[in-house]
Amino acid sequence: MPKAIRIHQHGGSEVLKWEDVDPGPPGPGEALVRHEAVGLNYIDVYHRTGLYPLPSLPATPGLEAAGVVAEIGEGVSEVAVGDRVAYAGVPPGAYAEIRRIPAHRLVKLPAAISTLQAAAMMLQGMTARYLLKGCWHVGPGTTLLIQAAAGGVGLIACQWARHLGATVIGTVGSPEKAELAHAHGCQHPIVYAKEDFAARVKEITGGKGVDVVYDSVGQATFMKSLDCLRPMGMMVSFGQSSGPMPPFDLSVLAQKGSLFLTRPSLMTYTAQREDLLAHARDLFEVIQSGAVKVEVRRTYPLSEASRAHRDLEGRKTTGSSVFTV
Repeated sequence: MPKAIRIHQHGGSEVLKWEDVDPGPPGPGEALVRHEAVGLNYIDVYHRTGLYPLPSLPATPGLEAAGVVAEIGEGVSEVAVGDRVAYAGVPPGAYAEIRRIPAHRLVKLPAAISTLQAAAMMLQGMTARYLLKGCWHVGPGTTLLIQAAAGGVGLIACQWARHLGATVIGTVGSPEKAELAHAHGCQHPIVYAKEDFAARVKEITGGKGVDVVYDSVGQATFMKSLDCLRPMGMMVSFGQSSGPMPPFDLSVLAQKGSLFLTRPSLMTYTAQREDLLAHARDLFEVIQSGAVKVEVRRTYPLSEASRAHRDLEGRKTTGSSVFTV
């Protein structure tokens, strides 16, 4: 019988269990996908702990994978049996050898992109796309700050932003991560343990501040991220790896320069199929042109999801990590 990771209760990495799970045949509008690789993302931790509750328990986490269509249900026109496909987003259930999924969430893969690479880039890459083209239109003359610049989204966003002509500043946790971020387009990496990143940003920008901050860290960096912005700049809070934000007084935005604040989600930006395909198309384009390189920096057997989550939460990973199936 096929296997999958399931959680029966929220908690630490130990609640991730490797179990027999039969997905059954695809229903109308569904496809059965045999996974070859599954993405590891911080939102998986949020689902495991209950910070972002899954619809019900027991459940299989995971929002990103790539593989081959094994079977299709009635009325499916988006894909065919044998197609190489990838996906990122709801419904969860990617931590599985084989699964059923609504066919309209699947994207066909170009021949030049492997399933391993696709599983490493779909969620993080399409996130970078909406950050740089949806939340703020990044281009020549834009100056931006990326928190966690050596992370999965960070490394993609740094390269893509440079390709678009922006000046890229990024925070990292160590000199080694600074070198990695710099090699991927971050012109001004800041090791936050050694420098006050808000003061350094003001120094780099000649006291002006940046146009936009992309912050996936949350509680530990939020207020200082606001201090990095120029008047009428945009704060994009798209994650909270350091913990959830406490209640926030909106008048602070006026006091700090009539700032804008958004809390976006990839699921909203790709809810319509035409938007999903546009995000994927732009991502495939920059990957195939060489403007953005996605490197699978670590792999784990899917059965070792607990170890992977411990490494992710312990900040032992950089860039993209992938489960092999």
